[in-house]
Amino acid sequence: MAVRERLHRSELAVPASNERALEKAPGLGADLVFLDLEDAVAPDDKEAARENAIAALLDLDWSACSVSVRINGLDTHWCYRDVVEVMERAGERLDTLLIPKVGSPSDVEFVATLCSQVEQARGIAPVNLHILIETAAGMANVEAIARAVPERLEAMVFGVADYAASVQARTTNIGGANPDYAILTDADASGDRALHWGDQWHFGISRIVAACRANGLRPIDGPFGDYQDADGYRAAARRAAALGCEGKWAIHPSQVALANEVFTPADAEIERARRILDAMEQAAKQGKGAVSLDGRLIDAASIRMAQNLTAKAEQIRAR
Repeated sequence: MAVRERLHRSELAVPASNERALEKAPGLGADLVFLDLEDAVAPDDKEAARENAIAALLDLDWSACSVSVRINGLDTHWCYRDVVEVMERAGERLDTLLIPKVGSPSDVEFVATLCSQVEQARGIAPVNLHILIETAAGMANVEAIARAVPERLEAMVFGVADYAASVQARTTNIGGANPDYAILTDADASGDRALHWGDQWHFGISRIVAACRANGLRPIDGPFGDYQDADGYRAAARRAAALGCEGKWAIHPSQVALANEVFTPADAEIERARRILDAMEQAAKQGKGAVSLDGRLIDAASIRMAQNLTAKAEQIRAR
């Protein structure tokens, strides 16, 4: 089965066409770095970027983080060479391949088949797959996609920018809030009406989280375009964490620490989780299935939530 205990709090995007950025990437504190051959690379630079990515995998020290390569889309002529070249020459240094614009299970199966052939030929260990849901087709098929190739699939990312383009959403922002996605309240006694903003991306993230959790995958929130807006990034990350995501993309090094901060449980959360587990242990000894803690009911579901939180804290501490 696929390795699924890796941390994904922060996933840093690094254009493989930028050699200086590649050299710095392993030491920037991200849980995972992906070397991008797709959107961040101009068409004329694709092959040079692939060479840079292979060299970075072979020459740099990736012991402080996981490392991935985002290949080009299956609808391009660069895709198969990305998989074959990267896997044949540096597959033993790779943790995952990131597949963009996945629209159906067959997209995942195609890349998995190429990987299997190279792994058998080269005698290297299987590489996990990391996929992007960023099209209307991908969202419509997300449950089936999450069940594809269970021995390889590790994580699923919400690619908000391409998804917005695919569904023809009326926005040019990459993630974040949209003032047009709002409603007016009824008028109050003085005739005033309040404007309440909504979360335009709630549906997409929620659906991906449910598909991932039903199949043991890691749900990851995608990019937040305004890398100078730290508060906006934190708000988007907190929303994703509240919905069940395990991490978020960082498209700039300054976002790495923000993602790690938000997706690391606070000390107060961990302490309360441990108190819940202690209280429920005592309740079980007394033959009770539920008990009150701090004026709130806790039961078996509380145990599962507390166990999730403490397990994540231990994983982070171990790293």
